[in-house]
Parts: sequence; C-alpha cells; structure tokens
Amino acid sequence: MEPFNIMQRKPPARATIPAEEKLLVSRGEAAQLLSISQRGLDYLIANRKLPTRRIGGRVLIPVADLRKYARGDHPEHIVA
Repeated sequence: MEPFNIMQRKPPARATIPAEEKLLVSRGEAAQLLSISQRGLDYLIANRKLPTRRIGGRVLIPVADLRKYARGDHPEHIVA
C-alpha cells in the first residue's frame, strides 16, 4: 500500500441542491416538477407558455415561471 500523498487530492464533490431551491432547472427537472412528460414540456416551450434561458448549449427553465404556470388553470390539451 502506498503512503497517502497530499498532492493527490480528490476534486471537490458537486453540490446537490433540491430542484425546488434552484433558480433554473433542466428540461427533465422541469417536467418532473410539473408532473408532465418531457415532450409535453417541449410543447409548452415551443408555444411560448414557458420561458427559457440558454446558458451555453443548455436550455434551462426558471423555477419561478414553473410555479406561476402551475398556479393557473389550463383547460387546453398539452400534446395533440
């Protein structure tokens, strides 16, 4: 067994924050929060019912807008 070398440190672990505490969430997380399919979420994004933000190549949805959408009534079908 080799002695522990101080120069070989592990990289810091990635912090895991619950989706409810984030400002922006991924499409998958947003679909889970709304309890709909990812295809349904894509439909809402395409029809501008939900705004998105792009950071690099990632499409992110503000949690505040998800909550605002969830509070309203939506009698239309999401996916035809």
